[in-house]
Amino acid sequence: MITARSGAGLEKFAHVLDAAGQPLSPTRAARARQLVATGRAILVGEDPLTIRLLRVVELPAPPTAGPPVVAGQHLLLHTCCAPCATYTVGRLRDEGFTVTALWYNPNIAPAAEHELRRASLERFAELVDLPVLWTPGYPALDYDCAVVNCPERPARCEACYRLRLGRTAQVARAQGYAAFTTTLLISPYQDQDLIRGVAEEMGQEYGVAFYFENLRRGWAERGRLTREYGLYRQQYCGCEFSIRERETSNVKRHPSRLTPDA
Repeated sequence: MITARSGAGLEKFAHVLDAAGQPLSPTRAARARQLVATGRAILVGEDPLTIRLLRVVELPAPPTAGPPVVAGQHLLLHTCCAPCATYTVGRLRDEGFTVTALWYNPNIAPAAEHELRRASLERFAELVDLPVLWTPGYPALDYDCAVVNCPERPARCEACYRLRLGRTAQVARAQGYAAFTTTLLISPYQDQDLIRGVAEEMGQEYGVAFYFENLRRGWAERGRLTREYGLYRQQYCGCEFSIRERETSNVKRHPSRLTPDA
């Protein structure tokens, strides 16, 4: 079973196949069991939890909104972490892109966590021969300034997307990349519609194309590749707010962990 942490705490996901065996986007374990209970899917296995739908799903054609895929075309990939880069880099290379990663994630807190994720990406990049443009230091002040007037979601997340994707578009334009995109598109915890809207706006502002593809069908493969490469697996989204939200959620889910003086 796929597990991951978000602001809502630890959540469990299940693998989903259609009747033809095509892998689909993962779904929450409770939803998967509901589909089985109502006769709309059959249980394939428990470890990992996998279900098969009783119908064939016609998957959408490759996106056409982005730039045409041309062998050797250079793409700048905003990279939030090494695990999300695993499937994404392979997928983009298969599509004919020459991929360079950009590391700019001032939202990650604390500094030690930022360094863990940076080092993990560096290790992955060496393993797969991935060029990376590194933002030096720990630019946490950039994030603090961006979200100071919007501490609540979704405004806070939008400000964070705007900060990171704006920088990516700016660098892509300045260094002559054909387009840019982001590993955030693989995560079921991120607001994909919001990411796309912000990124397209940033692309227009800086005069560079944003390449969109729904990468969520690769979420399960992301987990497998992360284990295969032995990469660091973070336990929360990244910002200090998500740390507090996780801790609050854990207390609500496990009140017995509170001490008498808490």
